[in-house]
Amino acid sequence: MKTVITGDLIDSTNYPPQHLDAILNVVNTEFEYFRTAYDADFKIFRGDSFQGVVLDSSRALEVVLTVKTAVNKIPTKNKKISGLTDFRIAIGIGNINLKRESILESNGEAFHFSGRTLDSMKGDYPRLLLKTADENLNDEFNVHFALLDSVTSKWSVASAEVAYYLLKGKKETEVAEILGINQSAVNHRKKAANWDAVALLLQRYKSAIGNYTNT
Repeated sequence: MKTVITGDLIDSTNYPPQHLDAILNVVNTEFEYFRTAYDADFKIFRGDSFQGVVLDSSRALEVVLTVKTAVNKIPTKNKKISGLTDFRIAIGIGNINLKRESILESNGEAFHFSGRTLDSMKGDYPRLLLKTADENLNDEFNVHFALLDSVTSKWSVASAEVAYYLLKGKKETEVAEILGINQSAVNHRKKAANWDAVALLLQRYKSAIGNYTNT
């Protein structure tokens, strides 16, 4: 089984062209990183949506949170936008029956799960859902993701920025050097982001999804 991740930019029509350009540049940079770090293939379509395949399903939540925090940390001064720049994302886990050169032309259970789930997501929330053939697994993680939404919806650009670098495996001292702040400030932002709880969810996802896809 493989994971397909499909996402679309929330309130994209409210963004000025220069902000959309900044988002696309950031997202494409992350997609290149995913290619080497996760052996994952992602493509942008319709200008404000993306889809990708992650071979190691247990690490898909890391990928999702990395792309979300990458755009969360882009400042916006547009008063029409409430909160941070963000994506609505659906994770689908299943078989892939037809793998073409372009993932946008591929097909299979994982694509159906991800694409149809995203189509069902209306409004600001939920912003993250999981769909597999196991309804108990779906129920567990969609409750977790609802709680995650409540945490990340309170993030500032500063806390999202710290979360982004922690997802990249950086230590507090390294994050402090990158951002030009002291370590105590990094620790404060880390706590504001409820990072310890997010890290626990990442561990649980990796364990549960690893077991599910290996059975």
